[in-house]
Order: sequence, then structure tokens, then C-alpha cells
Amino acid sequence: MSLIPSPVELRARALTDLRMGMPVVLDLPQPLVICASETLTEARLSSLRSLGDVEAVVSKWRADTLKIPVYDTDVARIHVPETVDALWCQAAADPVLDMNYPMKGPFRPIRGGDATGARAAVNLLKAAQLLPMALMVSVAQAPEGLTKIPTKILLDTGLGHIVSAALPLHVSQAGRLHVFRPYDGGDEHYAVEIGTPDRKEPILTRLHSACFTGDILGSLKCDCGPQLNGAMVQMGSEGAGILVYLNQEGRGIGLANKMRAYALQSQGFDTVQANHRLGFDDDERDFRIGAEILKSLGFSNIRLMTNNLKKVDRLKDQGLNVVERVPLIVNRNQHNDEYLQTKLEKSGHIL
Repeated sequence: MSLIPSPVELRARALTDLRMGMPVVLDLPQPLVICASETLTEARLSSLRSLGDVEAVVSKWRADTLKIPVYDTDVARIHVPETVDALWCQAAADPVLDMNYPMKGPFRPIRGGDATGARAAVNLLKAAQLLPMALMVSVAQAPEGLTKIPTKILLDTGLGHIVSAALPLHVSQAGRLHVFRPYDGGDEHYAVEIGTPDRKEPILTRLHSACFTGDILGSLKCDCGPQLNGAMVQMGSEGAGILVYLNQEGRGIGLANKMRAYALQSQGFDTVQANHRLGFDDDERDFRIGAEILKSLGFSNIRLMTNNLKKVDRLKDQGLNVVERVPLIVNRNQHNDEYLQTKLEKSGHIL
């Protein structure tokens, strides 16, 4: 029986299937076949219709953009007309296509019944870093060959420490890199010890979310690269610190969706508005991961380098003692000025 996939392993398989355009099955009293709108093909849409009536579910944020009534608190369900094609489904999911495909409605909302499966479908697509619009068909019996997963394991799966090794850095020759891997096989996360941190004393700490464009390419649209470098330099100057690098690109929505948000920003929307039009919350990151990494390494008292008061609260909620918030202010430029202003006005940052 040890060769049979566990629920967590089935979840990982389901995420890959959805990203490739394969349907998966949510294990409910009446099984629910779901498929991501973003990766939908005409052939798959036809196959879904052969199973029964096709419905769609979007998050509340995307529903608000499409003017769909929300009867299920955080998601909205709609009928998918027999006359529409796969492109219609993709355009309903992707606001970048709104201007090219403006006539998608009127939408027929669905009211009543249990939305548990619909809500789980949206969460699963978010975990796969796909646009949060799923097509769904309720069936009496799940089709053979599709990955079938229970809804109760769609969220937290935990992570384990894989390896660590010495890593001399430009800010400190005494560096050590730790690698952590989620049990569901997702993106790895890292912790960098700078100097020789004393576990008994409050340690200068930075939880930094991956930013390929800022950290690697030196993008001027955000403050991520300068914040990363500034945090490391300050840790080096103080002789010790811990940097937790979380692979949660674009505040947890992934690089592809982050670029969609950038495209929307070029149309005049700010960061928060762009995320909402895509169907995501302001911030989809899970700071429990960072807290778990810190605690597993023996750090419980921290001096947190952040301008984000919500991050302080989230780490306190996870049992960490944040003895001090250390500001991390970097220079503005003409490209990131509006981004930083949105952080200040809508995300509660102190700048």
C-alpha cells in the first residue's frame, strides 16, 4: 500500500494536471470534475459537456469585475452557455483579454446549493498559480484515469528541512544556506544565516518574497531588489541576521499572473486593483511558511525588517515574538512611485 499516492501526493499531481490542461476530480458525495479556464482547449470543453451541464466558478473579485452577483460570499457560480467556446472561457478568466473580448455577458448566476466544491476549485487553481476560474461538472461517477483528490487537503501541507551548507557571502564570510521543501513537492524556500546568529537573543530578520524582476533583473517598478540588498547589508554590518527567502512571487500569485497585473497597470489600474481584476486578493502569500522555517531553526525572538504591519501581525499569530519592527526604506523613482503610494494607502505599509 506504500506505493499508493497519499492525499498530499495526489494534490501535487492535481496541480500539475491543471497546469497542463487536464481535468481533475474533487472527491465529494457527488464527484465534481473541474478544469482550469486558463488552460482549456476546445476538445476538453467538448469532453466536459459530454459529462453534463457545465458551470463555472470565479472568485468574488473577478465576479465584481464581470458584474456577476455573488451569492456564495467569496465565490460566484455561473452557467456556461452551450454556444460559447474555449476562448470565451479564457477571456472570462483573464482581464488582460477584456479589451479584445468585451462582449462576454450577460452571465446567468447560480444561486442555492452547496458551494463547497466551487470554493475548493478556486483554492486549487490559486495553489497552481492559475487564474482562479474553474469549469465544473457534477457527475454520478468520476471518469477513469483522472486524478481524484479529497477537498480537505487543498491547503496547508507542511514542509521539511532538506539540507544546509556553508555559503560565504559578500556581506559576511560566515554564511549558511538552508533549503526547505514542501511535502507536496511545491517550490522550495530558503533561509540564509548571516554571521553566527544567537538563538537566545532577538535576531535581525527579513522575510523576503521572491521577485524575479526586482531581485534578479533589477526592475525599477518595485522596491524588492533594493530591500533585499539593504537587508543583507544591514545584517552584515550588525554581524548576524536571518534572511528567509520565500518563493511566493508576485505576492503569491506567480510570475505569469504578476506580468498580467503589470499589463493591467499599464492600462491605469494600481497594484491592488490589478490583483482584484485577476481574481486574487490583495496579498495571497502564506507567512505561516516563514514562521515555520524560523521556528524550525530555533528562532523565536526576532527584530523584523519590514514596512508591512500585517506581516508583523501574521508572525505574532504564529507564536513568534516580534520584539521590534525595523524599517526598511529605499529610494523612490519615477517607475515605482505609484506602486509605493498604493502600498502606503491601500496595504497599510509605513513608508
